[in-house]
Amino acid sequence: MSSTTPPSGTILVVMTRAAASKRRQKSTEEIAVRKRILEAAFEAFMKSGYAAASTLEIANRARVSKRELYSLVGNKQQMLIACIGERSTRRLTVPAALPVPHDRETLGQVLAAFGAQLLREVSDPIVIAVFRLAIAEVAQAPEVARTLDAIGRATTRVALRKIMSQAQEFGLLEGRPAELAEQFAGLLWRDLLVGLMLGVTERPGPREIAARARDASAAFLRIHS
Repeated sequence: MSSTTPPSGTILVVMTRAAASKRRQKSTEEIAVRKRILEAAFEAFMKSGYAAASTLEIANRARVSKRELYSLVGNKQQMLIACIGERSTRRLTVPAALPVPHDRETLGQVLAAFGAQLLREVSDPIVIAVFRLAIAEVAQAPEVARTLDAIGRATTRVALRKIMSQAQEFGLLEGRPAELAEQFAGLLWRDLLVGLMLGVTERPGPREIAARARDASAAFLRIHS
């Protein structure tokens, strides 16, 4: 063997590293294409409606083949689930920075903080558009509403129930966490969500959101004094 020929072990290491690099590059590319597909799907759902939007239209918008579309995301319902899921779970969970409500003052602060986040995220025009889509498609594609309820609204309910359960552990509240969560949500929203979906109410600004969340928190604590 020539002295300039690298050992077989060195060749194997180089080949392994090259293969790993290609896999990472492919994974990064697939993530980018998947994101493009989901953006195209959401645009198609908003423009044409869920029932009328076709996978061919989505593939054309995303500049991919239908084979890539099905391989990276799935069928139209799976695209819908992914679109709603990415817009809800990352927005509507309880922020990790919120303290545990160990007394009434802290409970009020936690409810006001989460209430403000909920108002801010759900009043986003994109989220309101999803609600409108679910209502418009309720007859032809009831799975839109079911998906929104199971992924989007359920995330909010779970987050609020967690806050109520924590408050109960410190003896601050009595009752079922699910009912307490629904009560606070009612105080928080009142008729705002309906007005936003009808387009007759403007999206509240940061100050109005903060004030509404504080008022809802204070009203809730007065009820459960």
